Amino acid sequence: MTSMRDTPGAPAGSTPDRTSRGIGAIIQRPLVPDRPARRLSQLVVGLTLYGISSAMVIQSGLGVEPWDALSQGLSRTFGLGVGVWTNIIGALVLLLWIPLRNKPGLGTVLNVLMIGTVMDLFMAWTPVPEAMWLRWTVLISGVVLNGVATGMYIGAGLGPGPRDGLMTGWAARGHSIRAVRWVIELTVLVIGFLLGATLGIGTLIYAVAIGPLSQIFIPMFDLKGRTPKEPEPGAGRSGAPDDEPVPDVKSRTPDGDAP
Repeated sequence: MTSMRDTPGAPAGSTPDRTSRGIGAIIQRPLVPDRPARRLSQLVVGLTLYGISSAMVIQSGLGVEPWDALSQGLSRTFGLGVGVWTNIIGALVLLLWIPLRNKPGLGTVLNVLMIGTVMDLFMAWTPVPEAMWLRWTVLISGVVLNGVATGMYIGAGLGPGPRDGLMTGWAARGHSIRAVRWVIELTVLVIGFLLGATLGIGTLIYAVAIGPLSQIFIPMFDLKGRTPKEPEPGAGRSGAPDDEPVPDVKSRTPDGDAP
């Protein structure tokens, strides 16, 4: 098969057209332009979907994510709704930003107020699935939707969530973001389990899937990202000149801004 590079009559050093750049270029292209009103609306929709998706994972009864495990454990031990505890934990974690000298944004404040509230409302209005196939459907749908929601609220660029800022702020002091995330999330997961949270296959699926899903959806909803331009002569597949570094869109953590 004759490749684009070997097409007769094509000038040396020519690059494939835009349609042949592959799925990577499509994923990294922002879906919407950067406008202030779009940022706020995307943030609100993203946080709403995050609360709905988290509630779906909980309602599946097949396991919860680490921070929701802590909220669920506290709810089962001391009362109040899972969403109420989610908001309380978010506010308490925000206090830990003070020694880290992190500055909250509008997205940070709305994160604390909205996610838990949406969770409780959704779980109050929707029935708990009983059939196993339906529980699995709710779980998988919730995990995927959570990835979309993560991309939307982080891509709005109006401030990370309190848990995200805690991880990135700690990592900024010279620690690995991956190690920091594991330490924090394993700690809250164990505490949640000891308090009676439901851990299971859903917990594992969420842990494995949320990173790759976030790497797909964050660039798609990144309003700070630049729309790809036509490659200049001598440019590589990314559209950047060969002698310039290519921005790494995956440098962001799945849970917040770039470390």
